Amino acid sequence: MRFDQHTVLLLVRPADAPELPRDAADLLQDAHLAHQAGLVEQGHVLAAGPFLDPDDERLRGFAVLSVDPEMARELYANDPAVRAGRLVVRVASWLVPEGNVRFESVPVPRSMLEAAAGD
Repeated sequence: MRFDQHTVLLLVRPADAPELPRDAADLLQDAHLAHQAGLVEQGHVLAAGPFLDPDDERLRGFAVLSVDPEMARELYANDPAVRAGRLVVRVASWLVPEGNVRFESVPVPRSMLEAAAGD
């Protein structure tokens, strides 16, 4: 059997994440979304999104990337939320039977305002 290999990335809130005032946290979230949208536009991120009600409340988001794990770490090292210490990344390679998973190109939000517009 043949397999497709993808890089998956978990965004995790560390226990020692700095507390921010609401307006600063909102600005940082917008910067995070803009960074991630840029990675989508460049073809590095195939799919990404937040978790809702995870068993571990530190789990914040998930992404599937078209690049190797080392490049994924480098790309997300530039994420404003990672640089600010609000998120850390966990990266792994993911094998699935060839052709089992397909990704479509769809628009992604660049801000919380754009994300809310879909509600």
